[in-house]
Amino acid sequence: KDFSLSNEKDAHASDSDENSERGNWSNKADYLLSMVGYAVGLGNVWRFPYLTYQNGGGAFLIPYTLMLALAGLPLFFMECSLGQFASLGPISVWRILPLFQGVGITMVIISTFVAIYYNVIIAYALYYLFASFQKVLPWSECFSWADEFCSKTRLVSDCNATLDGEIIHANYSFITSNNLTCLNGTINYKPVQFPSEQYWNKVALQRSSGLDETGNIVWYLALCLLLSWVIVGAALFKGIKSSGKVVYFTALFPYVILLILLVRGATLEGALDGIEYYIGKQSNITKLMEAEVWKDAATQIFYSLSVAWGGLVALSSYNKFHNNCYSDAILVCVTNCATSVFAGFAIFSILGHMAYVSERPVSEVVDSGFDLAFVAYPEALAELPVSPLWSFLFFFMLLLLGLDSQFATIETLTTTIQDIYPVVMKKLRIPVTLGVCILLFLLGLPCVTQAGIYWVNLIDHFCAGWGILIAAVLEIIGIVYIYGGNRFIEDIEMMIGKKSCLFWLWWRMCWFFVTPVLLMAILVWSLVTFSPPTYGSVLYPTWGTAVGWCMIVFCVIWIPIVAVLKIVKAEGNLCQRIVSCCRPAANWGPYLECHRGERYSHVVDPKKEKEHEIPTVSGFVY
Repeated sequence: KDFSLSNEKDAHASDSDENSERGNWSNKADYLLSMVGYAVGLGNVWRFPYLTYQNGGGAFLIPYTLMLALAGLPLFFMECSLGQFASLGPISVWRILPLFQGVGITMVIISTFVAIYYNVIIAYALYYLFASFQKVLPWSECFSWADEFCSKTRLVSDCNATLDGEIIHANYSFITSNNLTCLNGTINYKPVQFPSEQYWNKVALQRSSGLDETGNIVWYLALCLLLSWVIVGAALFKGIKSSGKVVYFTALFPYVILLILLVRGATLEGALDGIEYYIGKQSNITKLMEAEVWKDAATQIFYSLSVAWGGLVALSSYNKFHNNCYSDAILVCVTNCATSVFAGFAIFSILGHMAYVSERPVSEVVDSGFDLAFVAYPEALAELPVSPLWSFLFFFMLLLLGLDSQFATIETLTTTIQDIYPVVMKKLRIPVTLGVCILLFLLGLPCVTQAGIYWVNLIDHFCAGWGILIAAVLEIIGIVYIYGGNRFIEDIEMMIGKKSCLFWLWWRMCWFFVTPVLLMAILVWSLVTFSPPTYGSVLYPTWGTAVGWCMIVFCVIWIPIVAVLKIVKAEGNLCQRIVSCCRPAANWGPYLECHRGERYSHVVDPKKEKEHEIPTVSGFVY
């Protein structure tokens, strides 16, 4: 039997595709919306606005914009160019530098971990979405599930007052019974929890006391998780041909909802107070003197753009060879950052109204992450007229933001499988995609137990942190300093045309110096300031932290393992072997022969290679 690639094309390739074996995006819009959907995720809504408020308001946009230009955009452009040039996924693309192929494996493993817990968050959004189909939102009051600490208002515990010319300290019942008035600044409040907070912990999560207490699987969260994987699998059953159409809705409709929430929020009393806390009069330019602000800006840009996860390489690998990846990178990055700023107005306008209604300062109702998405914002929405409608819109937006990011993450995994086992993917793309979704669903079940939120937080704390930074640092060092930055620029010019030296001046400055230094600084800072993971006030057991370290070690250990195996398999003395592994593989270059020109006329044609070879961890079939 002939196993060559020449007789069959992939199930998601069409006759009109430039690359009839591997497939291309149906059109430019499919690709751009998929990239926007991948980059714009939950962090744009639940992390950026809080960071802006915390780090000086509008002043935070200065370091944020600088970090976009110096760190985010250069890496984004590099990865888009890399994937498009070779038309390969995040592992096989390391034909460019075989010694660093473990970096690609690290990216894929981290994406796998992230895919597991990210769909759990989507399941949370689905649960709240279904819970919104009630006349009265279930977290709007302290219902039967609440305990004695549940309250919608702050309860005074004690304070100082003046009695017969003397200042006394007494509990509030004594103060009120004697018609006294508390002195300003002396009021102490009872520890209370808002209904939305207790609903999140007691009803939605059924949260246990800690990671040690696993408890039972929360059946309705498990069903929501299953539904979320069914949606992902259905959207990806034909690869980019199907997901490229779904993102027209999942990537664009969140902007419609954000606009609706912003317009509604802007008409509420107290909205201006929220906006001022976000980006208005409260802006503090002196915050720029603090190193923490610059670190937060760089970190947010880095994670927001989804660089070094492998997804950008995978999605770009389906582009036509002469696509203008330069303009695409700028457009997607600017759209991503503008979305973050825009989302902040929608979030803070309604939080400002909540502060107004509850007679509290805005600083006491602002939060980030899970607490913003599932506690603070739902609490604010419950105060609005027709609250179920606004709650439905908000959680539908979270669902869509999560889904299109998840589409790209799973496409990264299936693209990797396609590059390694092309024959299997030609015949069995749908079963393989289904199998990946089922496997990740099963791996995600511990995250929907009563201790599930602790596992979600643990994976996020470790895997989505240092591993990505390490991969990014090695990626840019490998391509710029070993493969050759100028050589890489020549590769890019084969796709987008010859550019002037002035055009490349900025990119050379960033790739050769600024971006690697910034990434190293962030990595070192993260290691130096490491603190054990916590969820709220709950500390993790020692074994839990150890599991976190094991996860990150498992992600990055492939970098040295693959490098050693490559060196062992090479020929010559040690020095010759290392040099050999630092050269591009014989089949590195544009995927199609018609694009190789004189520079890559020597490339081994992959269509002539036999696909029935068994790949090993140290030498994937190219």
